[in-house]
Amino acid sequence: MIQFFKRFTTSSLATIGLIVVLVMVFAAIFGPLIVPFDPNAQDIMQRLKPPMWQGSEGIHLLGTDALGRDIFSRVVIGARVSILVGVSAVVISSIVGVAFGLIAGYEDKYAGRVLMMLTDIQLAIPFMVLALAVAAVVGASLWNIIAILGLTNWVQYSRVVRAECLVLREREFIQAAHMMGISTLHILTRHLLPNVLSSVIVISSLLVAKMIIFESSLSFLGLGVPPITPTWGTMIAEGRNYIGNAWWVATIPGIAIFVTVVGVNLVGDRLRDLLDPRLRQVES
Repeated sequence: MIQFFKRFTTSSLATIGLIVVLVMVFAAIFGPLIVPFDPNAQDIMQRLKPPMWQGSEGIHLLGTDALGRDIFSRVVIGARVSILVGVSAVVISSIVGVAFGLIAGYEDKYAGRVLMMLTDIQLAIPFMVLALAVAAVVGASLWNIIAILGLTNWVQYSRVVRAECLVLREREFIQAAHMMGISTLHILTRHLLPNVLSSVIVISSLLVAKMIIFESSLSFLGLGVPPITPTWGTMIAEGRNYIGNAWWVATIPGIAIFVTVVGVNLVGDRLRDLLDPRLRQVES
């Protein structure tokens, strides 16, 4: 683990990305303890105050919104929602997609073909259209958004895992396990899963950023987390009408999304370089 971390930090961009991710995780975990104001507390007398570096005489570091709520506190609390949605949705997607991919790759007959047919149907429907339709039907809530994102993004895992399993099942150690009468479940979990785990980790690290953007998009459209919970997408939606005279209301949460997504992608790219055998050979 120490050697892996040393190799990871040889890339300055990956190190910067890791720092960004750790800061966002820290904000998500300890946000309520470090914010100076209640993120939902309204003070009309302090509405649309600019950030302190613009010469504002107020005490709000990043200014306030149209209802006088502190932008810094809302951005920090919004990190909790984004990280929770991103990680939880990826966990659900990975479990479903890896399970389907292992079965479809090893049992490439009736079960495998049915699962791949479901995958093709899923890919034929634009994700945002499907997510919007489901969100409109089941309603807006944090756990509904996690379930929607998790259950509509498993196809990436299933296709990659199936492709790798189709190759692995012809290897000698899999054939020997099959000839010895070892159960299919044992072969899938003890022999195939460890060999596809590196690809799963890489996909997961990159998909977290995608989930954060999707959650923000749904919240921006009013179909995400209820407005009472501060989220970056909701903050952008609330501030778009004031972009001309109060740019910070929508721009600051947008910067938070941008920085987080870039940080996660930098970490994911470095993990891909270290875990992909072909890229690892080139690097060495």
